[in-house]
Amino acid sequence: MSERDAAAPRKAGAFPISLEFFPPKTQEGSAKLRIARQALYALEPEFCSVTYGAGGSTREGTFGTVAEILAEGVDAASHFSCIGATRANTREQLDALRQMGVKRLVALRGDLPSGYGTGGEFHHASDLVAFIRAETADAFRIEVACYPEMHPQARSPEADLQAFAAKIHAGADSAITQYFYNADSYFRFVEEVDRLGIHVPVVPGIMPITSSAQLMRFSDACGAEIPRWIRLRLQSFGDDSASIKAFGLDVVTQLCEQLRAGGAPGLHFYTMNQAPATVEICKRLGR
Repeated sequence: MSERDAAAPRKAGAFPISLEFFPPKTQEGSAKLRIARQALYALEPEFCSVTYGAGGSTREGTFGTVAEILAEGVDAASHFSCIGATRANTREQLDALRQMGVKRLVALRGDLPSGYGTGGEFHHASDLVAFIRAETADAFRIEVACYPEMHPQARSPEADLQAFAAKIHAGADSAITQYFYNADSYFRFVEEVDRLGIHVPVVPGIMPITSSAQLMRFSDACGAEIPRWIRLRLQSFGDDSASIKAFGLDVVTQLCEQLRAGGAPGLHFYTMNQAPATVEICKRLGR
């Protein structure tokens, strides 16, 4: 693409998005996800990613869902975590993904499953990124995670920034953030990364709000902050799911508008295998 083309303004509907799914555990869940995907494909996502369970516990489901998405004619990215992994089995899985036609990975350290001891030959996501690059050269575009509000296990904001920098220096192409509801945290993070001399796309992760209890549970687990005003409004709705969803659509749409106006390179939606909220938000954004 020429510099002139790269600088040309995008139409609102052409603003790039990507979507994230998790591998269903039941046949019913798989059937529902297929229906949701078809509705979401109308948004013309650049790619769809599929999560990878703690310790690789969903590997079969992850790879199977990735294969389905590819067969549906959409670019698919497999999450790929390294906790408990060896170089030998990682090499085997990379070969399997290449044979499937996967060209994009989301490389993560990953979480330990409950009761699972430490182990494996990789200690950090940067180790995994370096190994993928050494083994496969440029066969994969590598996405990594980042945390505008700091990883919950990081010693300090500076240590978290350096951990992110290590992943980029190891060969990652771009990053997807943990979800957040304060646009300033994203813009501050991007400025701090830029000051480190790192110039890769940092795509905001977007979590639609459809359930108050679910959002609180997820956020407590991953360290994402829910601003007090949002938390209080959600609590005030009680069990009124219609009001929660309507409020959530307004809040998340406004957040996306702020991010887009501020120069974010795209939006990555954590769909939770559901279509309506993401479709409506994108419709409001003019897509």
